[in-house]
Amino acid sequence: MTRPIRLATRAVLMQENRLLLVNAYKGRSDLWCAPGGGAELHQSLPDNLAREVVEETGLHIRVGLPCLLNEFHDPDGDFHQVDIYFRCTLESGTLDDAWQDLEGIVTSRRWVTRAELEEMRVKPDSLAAVAWQAANAPVYDPLEPILR
Repeated sequence: MTRPIRLATRAVLMQENRLLLVNAYKGRSDLWCAPGGGAELHQSLPDNLAREVVEETGLHIRVGLPCLLNEFHDPDGDFHQVDIYFRCTLESGTLDDAWQDLEGIVTSRRWVTRAELEEMRVKPDSLAAVAWQAANAPVYDPLEPILR
């Protein structure tokens, strides 16, 4: 039996021309993504995202409009996730080295410049173009393999 498609929300959060990233998977500090996570029943997508960002970073955000719809999948398995990325603004908080994700998934988070991002393993592949609003930034990015 295959698993259902998972729905998740992610924050495109910029500060001083830097993008906030978190490690993408517990124990895999070399793969980075925008903060966020799986949608929960009976919670709006913006409320879900605001909660996830607090859990993963300790930061409080205001969720704006969607800016990217991205699909991740495992071509050899049963994983398929649809991520909705929202432009967000920081309302309060700072990254604190003493902070810990209570679920233990996110162990690292950092603000990165576009040049730094280009040297990192980041998902989705289109994140830099979307974050820095490049003219060629996609609005829909279908069926990206989860790992390459």
